[in-house]
Amino acid sequence: MNAPYKTLSSRVAWSCPWYSVRQDEIALPDGQTAVYNVIQHPGAVFVIPLTTDGRIVLIRHYRYTVQDWCWELPAGGLKEGQSLLDVAHEELREEIGGTAAALHYVGQFYPTNGVSNETAHVFIASGVTLGRPQHEAVELIEIHPTPLAEALRMARANEISDGPSALALLISESKIAQITQIDASKKNLRQSA
Repeated sequence: MNAPYKTLSSRVAWSCPWYSVRQDEIALPDGQTAVYNVIQHPGAVFVIPLTTDGRIVLIRHYRYTVQDWCWELPAGGLKEGQSLLDVAHEELREEIGGTAAALHYVGQFYPTNGVSNETAHVFIASGVTLGRPQHEAVELIEIHPTPLAEALRMARANEISDGPSALALLISESKIAQITQIDASKKNLRQSA
């Protein structure tokens, strides 16, 4: 498929360790030219921590940018040399002190495709046990293990104000149900043995 826009020139206008702003001069389909600024982001991982007793671990994170406490899932950006699995394990450990028995890839989406090339990857971490978090100095985070039905209700009721976290929960609902069923079957087999 042919792209309707043509990039005429491109330069990095600003950068920091987490992302950069690329400024492109583009030709529009009608032949006019325009400038388009793109936030270049290496990608992120959103983790749905599912505890052994079937709860989802949500976090309340104070976000300076919006001056508000936001309900979210553990998440973080990719760093050079890291795999998606590395980031998923790291964010579990840092934000909730969690370790997982298994990680299950759900899929991906573009959280801010009007301004950024960021791709968000979603994992379900099953068999999560909680320990001591290792928050970064700027992170103000509260940990809230929440019944699965309540976490999904919150996402549907717009109580999870972090859009990517809400979407990650909603697109993972059927896979969470499958994992929960499999874990319950395994537990029943161990108890009957």
